[in-house]
Amino acid sequence: MNQQRIVTLLTDFGLSDVYVGVMKGVIAEINPSLQVIDLTHEIPPQNLIAARFCLMNAVPYFPKDTVHIAVVDPGVGGNRRAVAIEFSSGFLVGPDNGLFSGILSLNPAISAVELTNFRYWRTASPSTTFHGRDIFAAVGAHLASGVALAELGTVINPESLVKLPIVECREKEGIVEGCIQYIDRFGNLITNIPGNLVINKIWNVEIANVNIPGKKTYSDIPIGSLIALIGSHGWVEIAVNNGNAQSKLQLNYGDEIKVLLN
Repeated sequence: MNQQRIVTLLTDFGLSDVYVGVMKGVIAEINPSLQVIDLTHEIPPQNLIAARFCLMNAVPYFPKDTVHIAVVDPGVGGNRRAVAIEFSSGFLVGPDNGLFSGILSLNPAISAVELTNFRYWRTASPSTTFHGRDIFAAVGAHLASGVALAELGTVINPESLVKLPIVECREKEGIVEGCIQYIDRFGNLITNIPGNLVINKIWNVEIANVNIPGKKTYSDIPIGSLIALIGSHGWVEIAVNNGNAQSKLQLNYGDEIKVLLN
């Protein structure tokens, strides 16, 4: 166990309670030299679609073999599986409830295990409400310290991993259809339509009976106006210059959107 991988944490726990700190304590108890990086702990409670998006867009910025522990787990203690997954860029550890389906749609799983080997848990009798502490943090620390994936549990078919049922992006005759897959703290509505489908084209967005022009930067429109543009994450997003698009349009996760290509 001399290998040292980076560990990331993503949860919906927030920072006002001790839950995140306790997970880091479990990791440190197993291997205090591991580097642990917080992606975010402000995922809206139980919002798997938001967790899916944030993880999918964060993973590409980390070194190969990073261990990503993600815990947004409304089914904790129930029948959902606890899993660890190897993919081309590293490893994923958390509940099998669809939050990994975004990154795995871009980087398919190489292998996966259900976490049945309690030797690598914090305790053989885990809490039914805090698998982040008793299973996922401990397993992630062992994996980052060099324990082989196959040692962590029972091999499962990667094709059996849960996928979140969100509207898929689809193209047809000058129209691209998709949905809102994330809403950031600025109220920007981020869609699942890749920016490369609109780049160097004249385009606009149609949503909630509103037509929104596609532009390059916020400065292309007056303050307070709606704009559609390609965000830093590479997806088409809807924003208000110095304002909040979610509040203005009263839209939410999963709402459908059309991009019209001229």
